[in-house]
Amino acid sequence: MGLFRRKAKKAAPVCSVVVVAAGSSARMGQDKIMMQVGDLPVIVHTLKAFESVPEVAEVVVVTRDDLISEIAGLCKVFDLQKVTKVVCGGSTRAESSRIGALEVRGDTPLIAVHDGARPFVSEQVIRAVIEKAAAAGAAAPAIPVKDTIKVARNGVVESTPDRSTLFCVQTPQVFDASLLRAALQKAVDDGADVTDDCSAVERMGMKVALTPGDERNIKLTTPDDIRLAEAILMEV
Repeated sequence: MGLFRRKAKKAAPVCSVVVVAAGSSARMGQDKIMMQVGDLPVIVHTLKAFESVPEVAEVVVVTRDDLISEIAGLCKVFDLQKVTKVVCGGSTRAESSRIGALEVRGDTPLIAVHDGARPFVSEQVIRAVIEKAAAAGAAAPAIPVKDTIKVARNGVVESTPDRSTLFCVQTPQVFDASLLRAALQKAVDDGADVTDDCSAVERMGMKVALTPGDERNIKLTTPDDIRLAEAILMEV
């Protein structure tokens, strides 16, 4: 035998992705995930972001009942091979995430949940948060808050939190599969008003590790965001 042994290559963590796209788009005024940004609908940009990521085994899209056929058709047209299911979501974010978490393959060790209206998530962000979750059990990308934040009640400032401790959390948020399923089930059972999947896991006492986010990983919410998205697309 030689003096040097080749180190065994570390296997990449396997992750299933749930893309949540079941909202009403009330603040946008029209269905944001089907709006065109550049030459493609928003949801296609979002799903394409996961196609080339080696750690992603599959993608399950959770949407409204009236969009299932249309999104499934787009997946065929654009050859989105990692999308295995397009299913109907629930009436709340927690319900839709729970449905998606139950639809992914049963042997997946990690589940990521991503907003369907975040079309510019990078491969670097995706891979970093998956790797961190594989080690820590729960992880999310985030960017530091730039502005000074005030806590106010009835229009009067009560306190000014330390800006260095504040972060804007993005998606995908990635978790141990059994942990996420349990946390989402409890949030639904309790009727908890959770605004993201980290909140559901935090309610279980789990710490969530943060990884570097990306300024371009914006969530499209208002018409101004569409104009910003067009500008980002021109830079990519």
